[in-house]
Formats: sequence, C-alpha cells, structure tokens
Amino acid sequence: MEHEFTKTIKQILAENLGASGEQIFTGSELIQYLNIKTKSANRGSKSRGSFANLYAIYVLVEDYFLRGFHQSDMYSDYAGAVYTNIFKRQRELPFGQKLQNHALNHRLNEEFKRYFPTCDFIPVLRNPKTNRYWFNEIY
Repeated sequence: MEHEFTKTIKQILAENLGASGEQIFTGSELIQYLNIKTKSANRGSKSRGSFANLYAIYVLVEDYFLRGFHQSDMYSDYAGAVYTNIFKRQRELPFGQKLQNHALNHRLNEEFKRYFPTCDFIPVLRNPKTNRYWFNEIY
C-alpha cells in the first residue's frame, strides 16, 4: 500500500539506513503496519484513523531509547515500562487526550495479527501481573 505518508516513511528509512531502507520497508511487517496505520496522518485530527496503536508503539519505543537500550544489550534485564507512566505519556501526545488503555492491553497485538496472520512477531509484550510493558525488540 502506497499513500502520501509512505514517502515520509521511506525517506526516514533512507536517511537512517541508506540503500537497505527500501529492503527493510518491504521486508518488515512492523514497518508495513506503521505504513498502513499512517494512511490518514496528513489529513488532520478529524480523519486520524486509530492513532492509539501508533501511540502505544511510540511510547514503548520512546522508553526504550530514553533508557539507552538501543546502545546496550540490557533490555532483557529491564523490569518493563510502568503502565501508568506510558499511559500518561500517550495522553500527552497530540490528539491523545482521550485515549484509553485498549491499545496497550491487547488491541494493537490483535490488529497486527489480523494484518499479518502468518507472522510470529508480537509488537507489545506485557506482564499483566506486574502491569509492565516492553516493546518486542526480537524481530
């Protein structure tokens, strides 16, 4: 699927990954999911689709980078992001004031599976007993 925001995604990949950006765009189900979910990104808040799932990915990846896990292999030792902190962060994002907990708790993973039923990857890992969350870095 190609739409107006696809150009932006491909540009970011090219700037950060060079020639392999196009291969990653076509070969990554997660990037394809982001592409699908950003179809209405340039159309304003009234046609924003469902940004809740994008926000769930965003806050977990943001937590990953802010804690420096992209520069170390210590993520497996991380206790996980605290639900109240990442939920609050989602609501601070543009158009996120009315978001509910559904994307973090289950909806994102289920929707991802509907788009990519043969893919074993699950974007959000969660421990319901401790209410901690991780972005699945194993891909």
